[in-house]
Amino acid sequence: MSDIPNDLHYAKTHEWIKLESDNIARVGISDFAQSQLGDLVYVELPSIGDKVDTSHSCAVVESVKAASDLFAPVSGIITAVNTDLTDSPELVNDEPYESWIFCLKIDDLEALKTLMSANDYQTLTNDS
Repeated sequence: MSDIPNDLHYAKTHEWIKLESDNIARVGISDFAQSQLGDLVYVELPSIGDKVDTSHSCAVVESVKAASDLFAPVSGIITAVNTDLTDSPELVNDEPYESWIFCLKIDDLEALKTLMSANDYQTLTNDS
């Protein structure tokens, strides 16, 4: 498993989020999550403009093993989706911290404080 980047925040449901600018953040799944799922074969992306709420399902990743819901780590509005994943979902397996799934405009930046640091996430995954 790769190193867990320190510049990201993590949800207990294994999504990562990276704050960019103007309250816009990129969201993807962790290396731990993609390794547990196995080879991804399909990603169901949310729609641009969708309102998502913290801890609610907003996308789906499907692997050779199972389908898994992706949950919004924070509330906001979907501003972009990574359409490259439509034809190449395996990009998430190859580079989970580079292959973002969607971007959202965060409703409240304070919500990031409720997420885990890289160290906390490492502890969580070590216990799994």
